[in-house]
Formats: sequence, structure tokens, C-alpha cells
Amino acid sequence: MKLFEIAHSRTGDKGNISTISLIPYHEKDYDMLVDRVTSSKVEAWFKEFGVTQVDRYEIPSLPALNFVLHNMLGGGVTRSLAIDPHGKSLSSALLDMEI
Repeated sequence: MKLFEIAHSRTGDKGNISTISLIPYHEKDYDMLVDRVTSSKVEAWFKEFGVTQVDRYEIPSLPALNFVLHNMLGGGVTRSLAIDPHGKSLSSALLDMEI
């Protein structure tokens, strides 16, 4: 199953760091996301973009996961030559991950 089948996502940025939130449509699926969407799996998923580290924060009260992807944006908005320097499409890319 792909993540988009059970969750939605939002992306933010600060400098060369991208943040991606992952929120299940139904609270009952939160524990499955915690088990299956690890920081190492997200880091491997985005490796080709140059990510060097992924931190995961669990927010069970929402419920949501927040991922902080370091060195993800080609130096940041003002330095990147990427078409999407803010990395807004990264949320869609994460949702395409198979779990």
C-alpha cells in the first residue's frame, strides 16, 4: 500500500532543511505509520536528493509524524537551482512511498 492511501502530508522549509508532516486520515492508522515510516526509510527514500540526515518526531496527540530532512534543498531557496526550491512537492513524493 502507498502512503497516500492512508495519509496526507504538508511540507515546509527553512534554509536548507525541509520538514514534512505525515497525518493519517484515520487515527487508528497512526501506530502503523509509527511502525513502518521510520527516519531511516525516509532518508533512503530521499537519498538521491542529497539528504544527509532525517529526524522523526512523533506527535501522538494530533496524531502526526514530522520529519526534518537536512541538506535537502540544494543550499536553500536563494541558492538552489531547483525548479521547486521550497520543496513543496516533497510531500507528494513521500506519499508515493510503499509501506
